[in-house]
Amino acid sequence: MQDFIMIHPSDKVAVALRPLEQGMTLQVGDVGVELLEEIPQGHKFALTDMEAGEPVIKYGARIGYAKEAIRKGAWVHVHNLRTALGEVLEYQYEPDYRPVEMQESAVFQGYKRADGQTGIRNEIWILPTVGCVNSVARAIETRARSEYALGTGVEDIIAFQHPYGCSQMGEDQENTRKVFADMIHHPNAAGVLVLGLGCENSNIPVLMEYIGSYDAKRIKFLQCQDVENEIEEALGLIGQIYEEARGDKRTCCPASDLVIGMKCGGSDGLSGITANPVVGAFSDLLIAQGGTTILTEVPEMFGAETLLMNRCRDEKTFQATVELINDFKNYFIRHDQTIYENPSPGNKKGGISTLEDKSLGCTQKSGSAPVCGVLQYGERVKEKGLNLLSAPGNDLVASTALAVSGAQMVLFTTGRGTPFATLVPTMKIASNTALADFKADWIDFNAGRIVESKTMEEAAQELFALVLDTASGRKVKSEAAGFHDIAIFKQGVTL
Repeated sequence: MQDFIMIHPSDKVAVALRPLEQGMTLQVGDVGVELLEEIPQGHKFALTDMEAGEPVIKYGARIGYAKEAIRKGAWVHVHNLRTALGEVLEYQYEPDYRPVEMQESAVFQGYKRADGQTGIRNEIWILPTVGCVNSVARAIETRARSEYALGTGVEDIIAFQHPYGCSQMGEDQENTRKVFADMIHHPNAAGVLVLGLGCENSNIPVLMEYIGSYDAKRIKFLQCQDVENEIEEALGLIGQIYEEARGDKRTCCPASDLVIGMKCGGSDGLSGITANPVVGAFSDLLIAQGGTTILTEVPEMFGAETLLMNRCRDEKTFQATVELINDFKNYFIRHDQTIYENPSPGNKKGGISTLEDKSLGCTQKSGSAPVCGVLQYGERVKEKGLNLLSAPGNDLVASTALAVSGAQMVLFTTGRGTPFATLVPTMKIASNTALADFKADWIDFNAGRIVESKTMEEAAQELFALVLDTASGRKVKSEAAGFHDIAIFKQGVTL
């Protein structure tokens, strides 16, 4: 394993790939660098002397300014590096992307739906319209799992608990209703029982306007206040869905049917070197097959947004991306919050110093394909290729947003580790081998091998194969553990 990596030829810092001791002399190209202090794994050290106020370059881009003079070989982190970012900005469209060379050959075994969508799971979902019936939904799930054979045909029965659906106003309430409607139409669901209470703001009659047309054999509704025994009534409705869905079979589907969400959480100094770039390389492979990927976490695009803007396929997409970025900045401003509060304590511990540092690593997940679409929160994906989605960086909220926009699976990169999963299979990709080994029950793919034994191309091909296997029915670790969570973007007042 190499000791460090200089990511771009113009960089003024390099990243330690293992803990480096004070006094070590490293050969960086033609230059020797003696380390003036201990450098933790994932952290940066200076390759040259820098004056106070001088730009610090990583990924070939500015990640901030030196707070003070920094000597060659010094540790570069939050104590001597500050963000260079400002507030809401104006941008110019300067196209800089290469067209994708299309190739179609990869396939997986999925479920073709009557509405033209393709699912990678055949599950029955129980969706409460309000948190008041969460416990009822869980009781129904437990009974239904014991009464109906699972595995072939219907693969699982899942109740999604949440605190939403009532005492919400304005945009909050709209978000909740859009998310519920998107879940009801999600292709991974063989059928859905919508479980209402009856007196909530987002009750079943109100939701019907958002749901639109649906398959009455697979989508059932129950309002608990209207029946004497809601659990028995619900089991009867689930039985009807089960009988309809039990004969569903996987069939050969092209990779172009896949929609994959991309998210990172608990990043470390290797995330932008291993895990995020390999997901970006995967994204390019899938898009070359005619498939679709979705990138979100808008606050973690700040500082790297111009790289995405200049990859927009046309002026219209560019303008939509500008609005995506500036609308999210204005959201922070409206709530009197600092736009550049990121990175988190965990990020800093892992070696990320500024939001630009984090964002330039985060956006590596987008690969090199042109940006073809920009989605509002709760909006379903329409364009093949790379899409940007408006959602925050919060792990559960962003992952749920990816799923309800149409992602059948989420690739989740992490340098710190996390057990959670959203409503679709959530594949955990470790940035470092230590994490992959230590939390083997959480991690599905070890991208840390890229700095040890694997080339980026080899790792991307392995990840692509794993995604196809997962789409064909192989369970990811969190799914096998039975973890399923949803979180909706909350922006306003609770009554």
